[in-house]
Amino acid sequence: MNHSHLSLAGIGAGPFNLSVAALLQRVPRLPHAFFEQKPAFNWHPGLMLRGARLQTSWLKDLVTPVDPTSPYSFLQFLVEHGRFYAFLNAEQPAVSRQEFAQYLAWVAQRLPTLTFSAQVRKIDHRRDRFQLRFDDRTVTADHLCLGTGTQPYVPDFAVQHLGKQVLHGAHILNAPRQFHGKRVAVIGGGQTGAEIFLELIGERWGECDSVAWISRRDNFEPLDEAPFTNDLFTPAYVQHFLSLSREQKQTLVARQKLASDGISPSTLVDIYQSLYEIQMVQGRNKDYALMPGRQLVQMQRHGDHYQLQVQHHRQAEEWLEADVVIFCTGFKSVVPACLEPLVDRIHWQEDGCLAMQDNYRIRWQGSERNRIYAVNASRHHHGIVDPQTSLMAWRGANIVNDLLGQPLYQLEQAGMVQWGVREPDKVRVVA
Repeated sequence: MNHSHLSLAGIGAGPFNLSVAALLQRVPRLPHAFFEQKPAFNWHPGLMLRGARLQTSWLKDLVTPVDPTSPYSFLQFLVEHGRFYAFLNAEQPAVSRQEFAQYLAWVAQRLPTLTFSAQVRKIDHRRDRFQLRFDDRTVTADHLCLGTGTQPYVPDFAVQHLGKQVLHGAHILNAPRQFHGKRVAVIGGGQTGAEIFLELIGERWGECDSVAWISRRDNFEPLDEAPFTNDLFTPAYVQHFLSLSREQKQTLVARQKLASDGISPSTLVDIYQSLYEIQMVQGRNKDYALMPGRQLVQMQRHGDHYQLQVQHHRQAEEWLEADVVIFCTGFKSVVPACLEPLVDRIHWQEDGCLAMQDNYRIRWQGSERNRIYAVNASRHHHGIVDPQTSLMAWRGANIVNDLLGQPLYQLEQAGMVQWGVREPDKVRVVA
């Protein structure tokens, strides 16, 4: 077997670990590598819907917030592809998801420390180092950075039904979809549910017999994009959030839901205008049911279709029939199977979440000489910004600085809001 030793081994090469890898290019003396089981970089291919756009600024790319001169910036991507002026003149409200995916793939192709088609089968810890076992070799490392991403979530009662007629929205484009004459139910009132509902009433996949859009939320609520809400996605606010108790954090994360998980206002306008054109102007009287304030609690197969039991928040239960059910119910964090040998040595909170530290380290029984960093696993500890792309460069810089034991990247950023308790010398005392 081919044995080699690294200072840092990255598990997974999604956007967040891609950011760490790009920022580490300024440290060529530090041996590191990132391993990805997929044959090539491919960011959410099943969600590249027409008109789908990011909900954050393109300036919050992999590197720019902490290293604006990096050759791995979105701006460099535009210049290298001859798009700079056209991009400006297009005056887009936000970057399309497809173009940002192209940017991420471009960075992945340029980074020499990424290895694809490399599945880590098992990670163990022996003799003060981690051992990563592949099919054809073993690699050792002082530290790990976990970035294996999340997995689509569906309720337990729906798992047994997954297939051609029941699917998660993340896979909507992964296979041909023909819904002509079908009764389709969309479950979930977030951005993905909105985008898929818009595609369905636009008849991209055929003219549906009916479409029902079901959401637990009391209304189809917009993303809160106000300036002071966006201040929640800054280093200053994260530093304040870290100082709070676990109970305070849980309360705030729930309260701030629409700051990170609302529907883009432009998408809501597109849906309403489309419904007005179809129903009022064209007079087609389509069976499009928008059903907020409801939760799908059970489903059962009935012949060639499904019966859905829906619980209304304020009234009795309802029953719907659907030929196709599309779950837009988000994603869940999972511990990669390769970490199984270390699971008993990792610390967990009472709610089942990983015990995290402020510097994105996982608390575990190993020594300080062997750290386990994790990206996109700390929403409960760092707040609603953690699963978002808004601060991925800042988080990556935190990890790099901690790994090096010195401030390679500047992390402090001035903000407009005094989130924490003011220092005594800055408080004006009125006599």
